Amino acid sequence: MNLVKKVENKFGDIFNINSAKDTREAIGGLAFVAPAVILLAVFIIFPAIMSFYYSLTDFYILTPDKTSFVGLDNYKYLFSEEIFYQALKNTIYFVLVVVPVQVGAALLLAVLINSKRIKGVKFFRTIFYSPVVLSMVVVSILWAILYNPNDGLLNSLLVALGLPKQPFLSSPKQAMNSIIAMSVWQGVGYQMVIFLAGLQDIPESLYEAAEIDGANIWQKFRHITLPGLYNVTVFVLLVTSIAAFGIFVQPYVMTQGGPDGATKTLIMMFFEEGFQLREIGTSSAIVVIYFVMVLTVSILQRKFAKDKQDSVI
Repeated sequence: MNLVKKVENKFGDIFNINSAKDTREAIGGLAFVAPAVILLAVFIIFPAIMSFYYSLTDFYILTPDKTSFVGLDNYKYLFSEEIFYQALKNTIYFVLVVVPVQVGAALLLAVLINSKRIKGVKFFRTIFYSPVVLSMVVVSILWAILYNPNDGLLNSLLVALGLPKQPFLSSPKQAMNSIIAMSVWQGVGYQMVIFLAGLQDIPESLYEAAEIDGANIWQKFRHITLPGLYNVTVFVLLVTSIAAFGIFVQPYVMTQGGPDGATKTLIMMFFEEGFQLREIGTSSAIVVIYFVMVLTVSILQRKFAKDKQDSVI
């Protein structure tokens, strides 16, 4: 008991807590938080620190004992390689197209199925969300078959409509756009559900008052729906952007980064350098660059959202 008392007194002195009861509550709170903090440190903070350290070395996984410090050589190597710029360009292009298209489509679907007047609305909600629960690998294989330039379903439909066949995944100009179309189809249901939850939190009385004042559908959407979904939209944009930067499965399964590197992304290049070539130093440098990009975009989005909200207020 004396030891417990001493610990409580020492803890209270450190955190400037006078009451013994408050001290016990603080210790209990830290005890509950400790497992999450430990997991965060072991699986996120420590690996992040080690990734940055390895990015400054020539660590080769088969000869770890010969590892030496090389400074910024890995970064210089990456920025001197054309394939790195190609992967960077493809990743940024994917993010710039997928994020607005997917978020816009999700918002549109959420507005459409939010109405209780539509018959079978639960059926449509299920249909729109169902691709999200499917494995991305399975979806990628399925769409690769649909995109088959010879006897794929999409080309069969084009021929039936009197239109020429398209190369889709076998064309450097169409491959990334084809993957974008599939990604939007697969992921739009997730954002739709989040928007739908946000829509149902907007008081119906606001729409009724606007309707009495003679507001049309567009005016109600612009002045009630969009402001009411502000925080939800910021969250959806942030989550979708982070997921888009990490694109890997679709191009890896459907095109293996081709044709001619048209669908190679940063995460694909990281996989090739780290798991195929076993160049841990170079792959760690790619991860650090990826992290800086995602962090920068996240900060800019949050700052823009805060400034926008302050200007509205």
